[in-house]
Amino acid sequence: MAALTPIFRTPVTFYVPVVAAAGAFAGLFIGTAQGSGLLGIVAGAALLAVLALAATRLLDNERAVRWGIVVLFTIGGFLIGSTPGLILGLAFGWFFGWFIYWTYEGRYRAKLPPYLTPGQVLWHFTFRVICGAILVFLITPILVVMPLSFNAEDFFTFTPEMLRLDPEGYSLKHYKDFFTNDDWQQALRNSVMIAPVATLLSVSFGTLAAIGLSSEHVPFRRAIMAILISPMIVPLIISAAGMYFFYSRIGLQGTYFGVVLAHAALGIPFVIITVTATLVGFDRSLTRAAANMGADPVTTFFRVQMPLILPGVISGGLFAFITSFDEVVVVLFVGSAGQKTLPWQMFTGLREQISPTILAVATILVAISICLLTVVEMLRRRSERLRGMSPG
Repeated sequence: MAALTPIFRTPVTFYVPVVAAAGAFAGLFIGTAQGSGLLGIVAGAALLAVLALAATRLLDNERAVRWGIVVLFTIGGFLIGSTPGLILGLAFGWFFGWFIYWTYEGRYRAKLPPYLTPGQVLWHFTFRVICGAILVFLITPILVVMPLSFNAEDFFTFTPEMLRLDPEGYSLKHYKDFFTNDDWQQALRNSVMIAPVATLLSVSFGTLAAIGLSSEHVPFRRAIMAILISPMIVPLIISAAGMYFFYSRIGLQGTYFGVVLAHAALGIPFVIITVTATLVGFDRSLTRAAANMGADPVTTFFRVQMPLILPGVISGGLFAFITSFDEVVVVLFVGSAGQKTLPWQMFTGLREQISPTILAVATILVAISICLLTVVEMLRRRSERLRGMSPG
């Protein structure tokens, strides 16, 4: 039985500065929103330092203190920012009520090995804070766009009614415009026509290439692999320009077939990479056993090999579909007005007419991408179970 890490209360010189630093970080955002980031830093650090001392030195009931901090922050948030401030204050109150006792009681070491030095513990949590900050930085634009798509006005900014969470400030009219506007619907039809066919070609050619390149007897397979995945590495504008000049020579520029081929070329690298990763744990003795039983190569592929690598094939197909559905640079070069896809229509809307319908379309695309990536993650876990890399 593994030894449990001992938990001890930390000294004032440790937990008060840590809580104050967290309060300063939160105060930076609140103060910046109110017009003075420096004042927010000072006020946040001072407030949390006082709360930490009072909660740990003057009061004994942890549960009551934590609820009191939640109520205090909720009231303060409502006075500063009305209903949105109330919600933010509620979240901050819950977090800091938990954080104060988490650092004071030494609970942060509960799930860590007992032999870690203070420096190693510091790096353990610093690394997670850095990763969390990067995640917030990456998803903030998405979190901003989604509520703006429900704006009742034709603005790209939050109106006073939206900030007050007034129902009058929200509307579905931009979504209605997307589903009733002929230009948007034509762009959607083009995307739905192009992306599945491009995905089918990507999966077919990419899977065959991955299986062939996974064989050790194939000459120059590393060089061939580098060439096949080069569309992921070469800047997209260069690939688009090259496709334009090449397609113009052979008569594919401005045709649906040309756009499908271009998007298939962009999706093949994703299929090759995912299928190759799946083939790493594939037991080749299974194919030899099938051949010994009299199965031809085609039967062996579809009855033995394909069921085991199917999660990787589907994952690559989903990535290829997302790439085709969201791509705009290549289709601008090799397509024409008749092949205007959804991303092209969004680009046109930003350049020629500022239409908030773009925000509604962006929100729909984000929702679709989240669903597809969820499927990819489920398939990845299933693939690991099939290969015995994780418990069932």
